Amino acid sequence: MQTGRQGVILEVKISLMKRFIPVLFFCLLFTGCKKAVQNIQEDLVIKAMTNGQWIVTSFVLNGTTITGDFSAYKFQYHANRTVDAIKNGTVEKTGNWEGNAPAMTIWASFTNVSTPLSHLNGTWKIDRNSWTYVEATLTVGADVKTLRLDKL
Repeated sequence: MQTGRQGVILEVKISLMKRFIPVLFFCLLFTGCKKAVQNIQEDLVIKAMTNGQWIVTSFVLNGTTITGDFSAYKFQYHANRTVDAIKNGTVEKTGNWEGNAPAMTIWASFTNVSTPLSHLNGTWKIDRNSWTYVEATLTVGADVKTLRLDKL
């Protein structure tokens, strides 16, 4: 009698496992796909940012255009998440950067710098972008900054 009962319990367990395994597989697959998509997005951000140099073609601080303050600068982004601020052909300062494709943000940090480079520090919300330009906004307290970078 116990053998029959154990057989029924075993059949129930097998039946549950047959139902559970595809669900588990699907969950693992979905999570893996989501991560793969994030990796592809991250790779695209890196490729777009590191392929060529960038210039500031528009910078507005609280309604005042200060684009001219950046006229001597070009920016070279690197895959190791550093960015060179190149002034008149010479690297003046190296900072850090990070792009977040799902959140549509880019973060920059130049330490121990004065204006205009200090204006670039923070997490920028990307409003529009393509392979050759980025338009972004950053609000810190009462300061509202808008920026446009174009690739050379």
